[in-house]
Amino acid sequence: MSEAGMVAAILLGGFSVLFLIGVPIAISLGVATVLALMYLGTPTMELVQGAMIASDSFPFLAVPFFILAGQLMETGGLSRRLIGVASSLMGHVTGGLAMVTIMACAFFAAISGSGPATTAAIGSIMIPAMLKRGYTREFAGAVSSSGGTLGILIPPSIPMVVYGIVGNVSITDMFLAGIIPGILVAVAFMVTAWLISRKNGFHGTGEPFSAMKFLKALNEAKAALMAPLIILGGIYGGIFTPTEAAVVAVVYGMLCGFFIYRELKISDVPRMLMETAMITGSVMIIIGFATAFGRLMTMYQIPQMVATWMQGVTNDKFLLLMIINVFLLFVGMFMETVAQIIILTPLFMPMASKLGIDPIQLGIVFVINCELGFLTPPVGVNLFVASNIAKVSIERLSKAVIPFIIALFVSVAVISYFPDIALWLPKYLKSIR
Repeated sequence: MSEAGMVAAILLGGFSVLFLIGVPIAISLGVATVLALMYLGTPTMELVQGAMIASDSFPFLAVPFFILAGQLMETGGLSRRLIGVASSLMGHVTGGLAMVTIMACAFFAAISGSGPATTAAIGSIMIPAMLKRGYTREFAGAVSSSGGTLGILIPPSIPMVVYGIVGNVSITDMFLAGIIPGILVAVAFMVTAWLISRKNGFHGTGEPFSAMKFLKALNEAKAALMAPLIILGGIYGGIFTPTEAAVVAVVYGMLCGFFIYRELKISDVPRMLMETAMITGSVMIIIGFATAFGRLMTMYQIPQMVATWMQGVTNDKFLLLMIINVFLLFVGMFMETVAQIIILTPLFMPMASKLGIDPIQLGIVFVINCELGFLTPPVGVNLFVASNIAKVSIERLSKAVIPFIIALFVSVAVISYFPDIALWLPKYLKSIR
């Protein structure tokens, strides 16, 4: 076997074995990289250098700030007011509270950037409300966990930031590309929820739509609704970068929580800072080891080897994307979102580029498949969050979420076949500048 083949076998084989026996992803990546370096006789300092290079990145600063911004806005009362707007608009239709949950998740996604955070923020309010209206625990949990996945598709999105860093792709373009697919997925979820609600007799609030109530809810939530306009408008208007936008989001979240809605307390800040540091630290460890892992793969042209093999299977763009979709669906059952993007982007991007697949479209496909990972056990994070709130077992919730998984997979298939769903908005805005 050639040296490149041995390195590939050690890296991929070592990582797979360690991961399958339950070793944490970051440690699996680090150990596999060290074993490959020892085989090559290269100083293991290469691992440390790779980790340092990964963390010494200006765009990566967006990650902890978006995490903190989401927590500030959840604790500061923004999520409750966004729910009020959605409820006044959709609460009266069949399955009204399910519709409200998904719409509120879409609103909150535009300020949080995180799937689990969106599920927790909206689910903690909407699941108890749905149970009081006679919805089943399984359905209430399935709607909240599914709607929560919009947190990483509708910008800003932490996985999009990571993909932009790893794939050397414009984060601003990724954010723009996520808007229409985000709306498409939200609509698919709402149609699914409506069909299930109609079948099971889950009615709305019983109150007809009132323009006055809707306007009142809009007025109460105006500061919350301004958040995505300020954050995303500033990015697309060229006022600040995505990284700077994350800082703006934190400042705006503090202003809303402390001075506008006055629901945020000084005593809440240490807890939020601690949670942000813990999440950021775990992400940095994975990124650091995965970068060193990826550098070795690139050095020995392992992505090109995989690309050549895949092209031997098919040269059709859509078929290749569907193979990637099925592969990511399987991998997402076992691997955390950030790890998926960091490890697999260098593998799939070369072959996608050879077939003329736009890296932005590939990024949206990655992110939607990461959404699927939030809903598939054993690592379905959103399922665990919703399960705890709804007090329902993971097994029962996993069964209830299947229709939403189907809706999400159909959505990613449509986006794979029609790339302009993701690419039209970035191209259009560039053409008018």
